Amino acid sequence: MLNARISGIASYLPDDILDNEMLSKMVDTNDEWITTRVGIKERRILNMPGKGSSYLGIKAVDKLLAEYNVNPDEIDLLICATSNPDYRFPSTGSIICEGTKLTNAYSYDLEAACAGFIVALQSAKAYICSGIYKKVIVVCAEKMSSMVNYNDRSTCPLFGDGAGAVLVEPTEEATGIIDGVLRVDGIGREHLLMRAGGSAYPACQASLDAGDHYVFQDGRAVYKHAVTNMLTSSLEVMKRNNLTVDDVKYLIPHQANLRIIEAVADRAKFPMEKVLVNIEHTGNTSAASIPLCLDEFKGQLKKGDKLILTAFGAGFTWGAMYIIWDL
Repeated sequence: MLNARISGIASYLPDDILDNEMLSKMVDTNDEWITTRVGIKERRILNMPGKGSSYLGIKAVDKLLAEYNVNPDEIDLLICATSNPDYRFPSTGSIICEGTKLTNAYSYDLEAACAGFIVALQSAKAYICSGIYKKVIVVCAEKMSSMVNYNDRSTCPLFGDGAGAVLVEPTEEATGIIDGVLRVDGIGREHLLMRAGGSAYPACQASLDAGDHYVFQDGRAVYKHAVTNMLTSSLEVMKRNNLTVDDVKYLIPHQANLRIIEAVADRAKFPMEKVLVNIEHTGNTSAASIPLCLDEFKGQLKKGDKLILTAFGAGFTWGAMYIIWDL
């Protein structure tokens, strides 16, 4: 039976670091307040005028192609998961394809907020298993700093910029992307959104004056739903595949907030040594956070390792995925 596996992974973080001490000079906050609440010490920022999420994505995809000696002409499809497209149109994926010389690939953008990586992986698997495509790149590129209000101390410490990319190919082995649980509930719209700039509330002077082009988050509501939904989706995909905590090598959660990660792990009975975490030096990079984390820790992963990925984001949209590592 044909399945899909991750056959390559790479990531990119910008050079410029914005640490908590620097933030404390911009807004009323401090290192202790940020660290105790969200577990973040620093985040990377793309400080290049005129460069958007596509720049980050191009860097990650170029690195992927080079490290795994992949011919760009062989790529059939590129799926770009982002909440920070360069433009409303054209797609950021099309810009990444042009920048990486993927001249034979089709591409489109997918917007599933912080759950973008697992949603895009599910799509890539469907293309592979149906036989439509043989080589698919999933790239998650997020210039989160483009939507952050650095006068809002409740949100500006959270987010960083970065990109992660994976190559997905067919396999006849019982490895790869095994199963996924994906959910969405529109109740989340009021708790986590950018109010202006879309067709419901187009940009105008009033929206600019109100600061409605920055991310808005009701932290308490998001925390409550994130913990509950990441937990239940992880347990559901484990139950469907007869997995116990002992069977799973690592839980890899979306890197949103260390307190959320710890709460999910505790309630699912995962010891923290079985949870991969890099939020301290990346911040919340939305859809890019799981591939960035996977790439950072790939040296610890071995073929056959059973992994649970889980994420939660605006919408609300969330889910979990079971992967048997094969790289």
